[in-house]
Formats: sequence, C-alpha cells, structure tokens
Amino acid sequence: MQSQLALLTKGTEQVVSVEELEKLLSLGKKLRVKFGVDPTSPHLHLGHALSLLKLRQFQDLGHQVLLVIGDFTASIGDPSGRNTTRPVISREEILTNAKTYTDQAFKILNKESIEIFFNGNWFNEMSAEKLLSLGRRVTVNHLLHRQDFHDRISKDQSIFLHEFFYPILQAWDSVKVCADIEIGGRDQLFNMLLGRDFQKDEGMTPQVVITLPILEGLDGVKKMSKSLGNDIGITESPKEMFGKTMSISDELMKRWFLVLFGEELGNCSNPMEEKKRLAEKIVTLFHGREEALKAREEFERIFSRREIPQQMPVFSFPQKSMAIVDLLLAVGAVKSKSEGRRLISQGGVDFQGKKLTDIHSVVELKDGSILRCGKRFFAQIKSDNS
Repeated sequence: MQSQLALLTKGTEQVVSVEELEKLLSLGKKLRVKFGVDPTSPHLHLGHALSLLKLRQFQDLGHQVLLVIGDFTASIGDPSGRNTTRPVISREEILTNAKTYTDQAFKILNKESIEIFFNGNWFNEMSAEKLLSLGRRVTVNHLLHRQDFHDRISKDQSIFLHEFFYPILQAWDSVKVCADIEIGGRDQLFNMLLGRDFQKDEGMTPQVVITLPILEGLDGVKKMSKSLGNDIGITESPKEMFGKTMSISDELMKRWFLVLFGEELGNCSNPMEEKKRLAEKIVTLFHGREEALKAREEFERIFSRREIPQQMPVFSFPQKSMAIVDLLLAVGAVKSKSEGRRLISQGGVDFQGKKLTDIHSVVELKDGSILRCGKRFFAQIKSDNS
C-alpha cells in the first residue's frame, strides 16, 4: 500500500488529504476516480495528458476511471483561471467535440476500466427548484474567495451570474457519479473541494482531491490552451509533435521533463540532445517508439543537416509564375496575405533555396520547386505549363 501511495502522489501538487487516500487504498476495493473535461474544442492537448497519465496509474492498480464529459457545463464555460468570460459555444459544436474526446483519451487510458458520463444527462432534467437548492449551500462570500473571481473584481472586470454556477455544477457531478477521488489541475481546486462539501451534505464519504501542476504552453508563460495556439494536440502527427517540442525554451524543457515524466534535469551539457529525447518521449506516448524515431530522423535531416523532407504536399498551378504572397496563401502556409507579408519581411520564406525578403517578389513555378515557410512547412510546386 505504501508503494502505491508513493506512486499515486508522485508529481501531484496537493492531496486533500493524503491520510484519506491512504485509508481508501487500505480498504482494498476498486476506487472510483473522476476526471471531468468540457468539450470546448475538438482536441485534447498535452496539458490534459497530465491528468490522463495519473488516471492510468490508478487503472493499472485496478481502479475504475470515471470520465465526465461536460456537455452541459461547456455551455456555461469554466471560469477557473480566466480573467474574462468564456465565449458561448453552440450545442452542435459541443456535441461534435464530445465525440472526439473519448477516442483521444483512449490513447492513454484503458477503455476496459473506464465509465463515461455526460453531465447533460442529469442537468438537463434538473428542476429550477433543485438548482436553487444547491445554490443555497454556497455563499457568494465563499465564491468570491476564488482567486480568479477576486482578481477580476479588483480590476473592475465583469463577472456574470451564470459563472457562479459552474463550481456548483462541477461539484454536483461528483455526487452523481459517486466519486471516491477527483483529479484535476490546481485551478480546479475550489470546484473539487466544493464537491467534497456536497458529498458530505448527501451523507457520502467525501472524495479525495488530487491537484496536478498546470502545464505551460509552447510560449512558456500561459497555461497550454488550444484557443491560445500554444498547445500540442494529442492527435497531431509525430512530425508536428516533435517539431513543436523542439521549439520550446531550455527552461521549459526542464519543466516538461519534471511535470510530464517526473524526471529532474540538472545542468544539461547538451540541451539540444535532451530536448530531442523529450520530443521522442512525447511522440512515443501517443504514437509509439517507431514513429518517434522516424520523427526524430526527419527533424535531424531537415534542421541538423538542412535537408528537405522526403514527403511533402504537392500543389499544381496552371500559371507559370505567381506573387509569393499569393502562393503562400494558396498552399495554406499562411491564413492571410498580411501574415504572408510579415513572414517574408522577417526572412521566414525560402523558394528554391533562396531566401525571399521582398514582399512583392514574383516566383517562377517550375516542376519540383520547393517552398519552405517558417521552420516546418514545406511544399513542392508543380506547374501545368512547365
């Protein structure tokens, strides 16, 4: 039991409480371990993987994972860690996103020991009277002690009434699924502790709360988020995963090693090699060892030996020449002409081995021409008139 306790608490930030967790483990029963996620985007990312990896440890010890898909709560938007109100997401978008979540979670979790719940199953049937009765259990004073709400008030930023209900709804999820343990990021602590309170009110044994570190995104500053564009999606290709990991700072590399794999790095004699090892471990996690080695070989061929990739998209055009800005937009290397012009002026565009810095450049489209944009985008150009 002590070895299990050491394993399950390793890499956590807070456990409420260790004594309660030890007592649960001593019972020798299959524990119900809850993790909730709102389908606000189609993809899970590396930040979610922290919780999934911890859940897998529980599964490997014989316990049951409860994956709560917040199809109802996603319509409200979790205010945790936010300094603004989340945008409204349509019901159709929520349901579409939810369908992708389970398949992605199964990249880490064992589907044989998992129960999947949609909290819309109980909240869509909840009466206004019941919802108000839950609201009577929580004071506004209590809610305002949350750091994110407190910060927004101090900055005279709006908090809408519906945002106050989110912690209440997440807490009620724990009652409905009879959770013994709930796992989440440190920004979820308030909500998960409220779940303990609700379970006590219902005469249940309060769940043990386990918080995990927040994984910083590629920028090394903000929490990893799809909406911020600083994420690595767990469905991304091995090449993209490897390349994005190699773009992070050396300090963030040390942080990711510690948070994701529990490995402490001292002073690295060769940070580049350590970063490749980290990228390899991340790709292996989702795609397997063979794909990770291929991704590493591809990266080294392109960036270390300055070669072009063996495979790249091919685009065919009827004309013999094209403005470079139009070409970047046509092949999908940029989303707008202004982005293309900015990338060119920054020296990020190369055509046939020649760096282009003039935003008005016109290039000749010959079969086999290679366009390189940024660090990882390559395209081969084919002209129907060559």
